[in-house]
Amino acid sequence: MAAARSKYFIAGIVPYIIWGTMSIPLRNIKGFPPQEILYYRIFVSILMVWSTILLFRRASLKKDYTFFKSLNSSNKTKLILLTVLSAFLITGNWFTYIYAVNGVSLKAAAFAYMVCPLLTALCGFIILKEQLSREKIIALIVALISILLLATGSLQEVLWAILIASFYAVYVIVLKVIKGIDKFNFLGVQLILSGFMMLPMYLVNSDLFPIETIFWSHIFLIAIVFTIIPLFLNSYALLGMPSSALGILIYLNPIVAFAVAFFYFKEQIDSHQLFAYLLLLLSIVIFNAQLLKNIVYKKQ
Repeated sequence: MAAARSKYFIAGIVPYIIWGTMSIPLRNIKGFPPQEILYYRIFVSILMVWSTILLFRRASLKKDYTFFKSLNSSNKTKLILLTVLSAFLITGNWFTYIYAVNGVSLKAAAFAYMVCPLLTALCGFIILKEQLSREKIIALIVALISILLLATGSLQEVLWAILIASFYAVYVIVLKVIKGIDKFNFLGVQLILSGFMMLPMYLVNSDLFPIETIFWSHIFLIAIVFTIIPLFLNSYALLGMPSSALGILIYLNPIVAFAVAFFYFKEQIDSHQLFAYLLLLLSIVIFNAQLLKNIVYKKQ
């Protein structure tokens, strides 16, 4: 039983460690424009995801199609609009993240995913009318103080971090609203819509078709290792552990990303920024205090 649980736990940890190191392949192809990286990441991901769906998940796809046909016209329209919105949001998140890594700073990109869960909670409160406990409200206030402190250091980095996090936070809210559809198949549809959104820009503004081996090796690496594999592991982990426990593990992403920024890329951080980041970590602990307490007591 313990071995089975550890299997799911490892499957839950690995995706966020992988995503935390994504800045490394992105920096390796820094010489290419961010939009070019995004175009080919989406196009290659479409190819890989739909190959997987058509080869191994046709029964699941047929089930989703039957579910869609069973909806009334109002719910069909709602599902289509939400799907298009989610595709726009995830595309915006990918582009702003890639641009931040190669054009702003790794700290801005990493900071975005520390703010993201807190912004998601705030969006859930405003949009979905989800209730926030006193502790969670305190955590949001502490996070806001941290953001304001960082804004006095580098307003540009903070604005980019908030923009990246906002795209993803609203995307998560949209996913919470959509029910009854297989998430991997849904990702395939999103990618196709993202491809259509990018296609006019690609045809009008794209540079010459890249032929460099380093570019294509990294694009396939990003599509497979940093998109499909972690998404699969995420789904597998949810089979054996609660989503709330898996949600805590998202904070491994920025922790690994900060470690990569400071130790691998040697980016500098001053005491002012360090204090602000520690405040943000404090807000994360406060926000998840009850959940962490429940997990600890369950293990005893």
